[in-house]
Amino acid sequence: MTIIAHIDEHACAAHGDCVDLAPTAFALEDTAVVVGSAPYEQLLAAARACPAVAITLVDDVSGEQLFP
Repeated sequence: MTIIAHIDEHACAAHGDCVDLAPTAFALEDTAVVVGSAPYEQLLAAARACPAVAITLVDDVSGEQLFP
C-alpha cells in the first residue's frame, strides 16, 4: 500500500510537529510541505500530531482517505 500525504497549506500553521515525526516526508518552509515518503506509521503519527489537522493521508491505489 502506498500512502500519499497532502497538506492543506491554508490550514497549516507551521508548527513543525510533522517534520519532527516524519522528517523524510515533510519539511518546513512558509508552511509544511511534502518532500518525500515515510512508513505509514510515521505518516499517521505526524498527521495525528498536527494541531491544525492540516494533513490528509490517502491510499494511492484505492483513493480511500485514511486520515482524518
